[in-house]
Amino acid sequence: MKTYSATTQDQTTSLSPLALERGIELVKTEFAQQLAKHLNLYKVTAPMFVKKGTGINDDLNGTERAVSFSAPALGGCTVEVVHSLAKWKRMKLGQLGLQPGEGILTDMRAIRADEELSPLHSLYVDQWDWEKVIAPADRKLETLKTTVRSIYSAIKATAETLRAELAVAVPQLPEEITFIHSEELKAKYPDLTPKQREDKITEALGAVFVIGIGGALEGGEPHDGRAPDYDDWSSPSVEGYKGLNGDILVWNAVLGRAFELSSMGIRVDPLTLKRQLDIAGCPERSTLAFHSALLAGKLPQTLGGGIGQSRMCMFLLGRKHIGEVQASLWSDETLSSCAASGISLL
Repeated sequence: MKTYSATTQDQTTSLSPLALERGIELVKTEFAQQLAKHLNLYKVTAPMFVKKGTGINDDLNGTERAVSFSAPALGGCTVEVVHSLAKWKRMKLGQLGLQPGEGILTDMRAIRADEELSPLHSLYVDQWDWEKVIAPADRKLETLKTTVRSIYSAIKATAETLRAELAVAVPQLPEEITFIHSEELKAKYPDLTPKQREDKITEALGAVFVIGIGGALEGGEPHDGRAPDYDDWSSPSVEGYKGLNGDILVWNAVLGRAFELSSMGIRVDPLTLKRQLDIAGCPERSTLAFHSALLAGKLPQTLGGGIGQSRMCMFLLGRKHIGEVQASLWSDETLSSCAASGISLL
């Protein structure tokens, strides 16, 4: 494996409040342009809420509650604030009639009421949600890897633009991202937890894509949770491993830990959807509108994911807390603790 020399990084005092705001805007504008160029994506508008009971909303790990409300103007039906747009994007691609190799990019805004707040997690979610059409023959690991490399190139290009235009230090990134399957990672560090494994491998290599997240590893537990009805985490990939999805991780020298920038994957086809619903113990979802359309072959084969906007700003601008780059709500304890540490939250 390639080696990577991690260095310490402390940019937290190098930007004035106004310069920080300029940096946030630059990262968001530049990365969206780079991502669209590298993946051949069209920018489209996206919903903030969808009707409950359609199966369109993202179930994330399957336990999080969606924020919901009754809409009298819609006959009193219940609508839910989106968790992400994993399923909606696939339906949108079908409506637009895009061809293999073409895709869409959205600015997704969400509320995750059950999120455990931390320096990395907020109630407010902002991410670039993207999805592109692929041919059935491209439902394979190499397609996933090629796409990951393109996203990584967009990250590096954005970092270089930030360095050139704002004259700030940017994180050290290796030339290439390394791929490792979650099974390999467990075998390499059998006595560590999944998060500890991520820290260990990412500190050593700088940028890693962990393949196969959602399916049970040896011992019965998954590396991390995934809903059964968007990413394909059960199809064979290579060398006896399973999973056509994963996470992009980079080493965050400011925080001294692995830092997830993106969750993505090749999406389920009808056969995979049925299999994963059975594995997850929720075959009844197959009758929902989204699932019925997919099982009937009415939706295109796709590859997609989400990339955290605030996460990207936090990483590239060297911030210690996500509240430094997004306006959200925090407990009095968090505000006091951050203030005592010299961290100003927006």
